Amino acid sequence: MNPDQLTETAPETFQARFETSKGEFIVDVTRAWAPNGADRFYNLVKNGLYDGCRFFRVVKDFMVQFGINGDPNVSKIWRAANIPDDKAKESNRRGYVTFATAGPNTRTTQLFINFGNNSFLDPQGFAPFGKVSTGMEVVDSINSEYGERPNQGQIQTRGNDYLGELFPNLDYIKSAAIVPAK
Repeated sequence: MNPDQLTETAPETFQARFETSKGEFIVDVTRAWAPNGADRFYNLVKNGLYDGCRFFRVVKDFMVQFGINGDPNVSKIWRAANIPDDKAKESNRRGYVTFATAGPNTRTTQLFINFGNNSFLDPQGFAPFGKVSTGMEVVDSINSEYGERPNQGQIQTRGNDYLGELFPNLDYIKSAAIVPAK
C-alpha cells in the first residue's frame, strides 16, 4: 500500500466491480477523461484500498462519498499522496465518478458518485473519470440517514472503529476489483 509503488498506468478503458452491503455496481472507466484520476483509481482498486470502506457522506440529490480506508494506519499513508489535477473533459452528471478535492492538486483516495446533474463542479477541478454503468439503483439505495455528520478527521484517525461506534448503519464496500478484460 505504498503510494510511491502504486503507479501503474491504467488501461484506456476498464471496469471496476464494487460488492457492497446493498448489492453490486460497476464503474466503467475511460482513462482519456481524466488520466491521473483513472490511474490512481485503477491502482487503488487493484490493491484493495476500498475494501471495507464506508460510504460516509451521503447527500440526497447531490452525491455519495467514500474512500477513506477503515484502517487509520493505511489512511495515514495516503493522506498526503496527492495526484495532479486533471482538466474536466466530462461533466459531473448522474452516475459519474469523480475524485474529491480540497483545492488544486489535492486528490488522494476519496471519491464520490453524483446522484444528479452537478455540472457546477466542473470548473472547480472535479474531473470525472468514469461512470456507473450497472447498479445505479444500488448506489441510490445507500443509507443517507447520517448525511454529512461523520467527521472526516475522525475517520482518518480512528477509522471504522469510529464509524461503527457512532454511525453503525453506514453502508460499506465489501470488496472492489478490476473486472478482467474479455
